[in-house]
Amino acid sequence: MRVVAAMSGGVDSAVAAARAKEAGHDVTGVHLALSRNPASYRSGARGCCTIEDSNDARRAADVIGIPFYVWDLSDRFHEDVVEDFMSEYSEGRTPNPCLRCNEKIKFAAVLDRALALGFDAVATGHYATLRTGADGLVELHRAVDGGKDQSYVLGVLDQAQLEHSMFPLGDTPKPLVREEAARRGLLVADKPDSHDICFVADGDNAGWLREKLGDRAPNQSGPIVDESGDVLGEHQGTYAYTIGQRKGLRLGKPAADGKPRFVLDIEPVTATVTVGPREHLAVDGLSGIRPRWAGRAPDGVLEGTVQLRAHGDEHRARVTVTGDDVEIELLDPAYGIAPGQAAVIYDGTRVVGSATISSTRRVALA
Repeated sequence: MRVVAAMSGGVDSAVAAARAKEAGHDVTGVHLALSRNPASYRSGARGCCTIEDSNDARRAADVIGIPFYVWDLSDRFHEDVVEDFMSEYSEGRTPNPCLRCNEKIKFAAVLDRALALGFDAVATGHYATLRTGADGLVELHRAVDGGKDQSYVLGVLDQAQLEHSMFPLGDTPKPLVREEAARRGLLVADKPDSHDICFVADGDNAGWLREKLGDRAPNQSGPIVDESGDVLGEHQGTYAYTIGQRKGLRLGKPAADGKPRFVLDIEPVTATVTVGPREHLAVDGLSGIRPRWAGRAPDGVLEGTVQLRAHGDEHRARVTVTGDDVEIELLDPAYGIAPGQAAVIYDGTRVVGSATISSTRRVALA
């Protein structure tokens, strides 16, 4: 096949490109220029979005022996990922920009361009596996390396996108990928993994949002209250908080029991942040919207599991789908779950699909 290898400048995408070529495919390496001003994004060679990363990707392509190009998708990335991130936080929700990037950029804009240019598939360094199911559909499954599994952030992909995707690393633990990179002479073999949001240079989400939103930021200040409505402190913007947050609350009045408080609710309209004990974060039900199905939508009630954050725990669940509405009953309660996060639904190791959490239901306390 003719394959576009999306090369971020990190070790995983470099090895994925090398494996695709070794498998006999006609591979072209492509680095995605996602920043309008690379210096404004993360500094240092961290595996995404910097000039150093582009140079690392080019050198890896030279070693592998494949053509290499840079595709400028900065405007699309800003509109679909960065603006979405700012908008969601300003509305009191907690988005996952990596899922949005996979949905809108890597497996939409890139795949569309690749297919238009006559390519057959896009290969990435994500840790996940693809199989052909009994019904002939392509199935997305968890990676062999559970600690590196990235099927959660790929849970937004539909069947048409999976049919043109390749994940060459899904059957290999990460340490062996690094060893392979070294054997292949790839200089990125020991390059650190990227963990932070690529467009937040120093990892300070709240500071970045405050700077970027500026006068657009709603509710610059407001009260932090307990569940009875008593004012405990003041915040400088609801967008700086997320459900389940413990640090940085700066409360002037300690809890009566001396235990730490956590953010329980964010109300942008009234500029109110509500805090309370950890046990009040427990939820046993979720409502989801905008579902994305990897294959066919579940028929009736699905007894499976859901994952609610990247590298988070799996929770046993009952999933009921009615049109575009998804209701999830958690048999194992979850903590610190916020609207805007993605609920990715699994049947064993297979990704069934995902939905954006619109609301949660708290566990009833005795």
